[in-house]
Amino acid sequence: MDLQLAGRRVVVTGASKGIGFAIAEAFAAEGCEVLLCARAPEAAAERLRAQYQAPIQALAADLSRPEERARLHAAARGADILVNNAGAIPSGGIADISMERWAEAWQLKVFGYFHLTQLFLAEMRARRSGVIVNVIGMAGRAWKPGYIAGTAGNAALIAFTCAVGAEAQKDGVRVFGINPAVTRTDRMESQARFRAARTLGDAGRWRETLTGLPFDRPIEPAEIAAMAVFGASPRAGYLAGTVIDIDGGGQFKG
Repeated sequence: MDLQLAGRRVVVTGASKGIGFAIAEAFAAEGCEVLLCARAPEAAAERLRAQYQAPIQALAADLSRPEERARLHAAARGADILVNNAGAIPSGGIADISMERWAEAWQLKVFGYFHLTQLFLAEMRARRSGVIVNVIGMAGRAWKPGYIAGTAGNAALIAFTCAVGAEAQKDGVRVFGINPAVTRTDRMESQARFRAARTLGDAGRWRETLTGLPFDRPIEPAEIAAMAVFGASPRAGYLAGTVIDIDGGGQFKG
């Protein structure tokens, strides 16, 4: 299927590895001009330049800082698609995370998404075209006391995405989100190690915490990327103001 994306300008945050890199790669495969933004994105960009003919750019930035978000926006004016993906909210319950650490984590994922959406949406509205994709997470639906800062942050981003998307469509802009469940990334392992240390007394037993997953496996990053690219394409032109759960039906398991 031709997704009609060739030549589109795409910005992907948190693009140096994991889901973000998979999304950047999937857009590059469609012939898009992709800008990878992360703290150290150049190695990932080089991998894509070596494999695809599409123009690939890299911008090193700390998106927990408002001025760095503004710098990214200035470097990517006219982007057709923004994928908000950068985030690293720590595991832990209400007694485990200081307010300082909580606020620091939300500056990147929660306020980072809010701010970048505000910046890019304004010019998309002015030209009456564009797509914003927010990669959020199933903790915002299936609440996790042991991941309290992430659960609260993701729930806020789900509400934000739906509210902004419901309004932006009037100006020809689509905003939607994706909620991945457990996905095979470095972050999956770090969270599993935290749970194993807490529940089993041994972080090295982290694989034992990944039992009972739908289809007996984690999600592959490429599966999330495929949804992001299709959703951002003209083929999904009526997709707006919603967040898609990709969890294999896990939230409904008894």
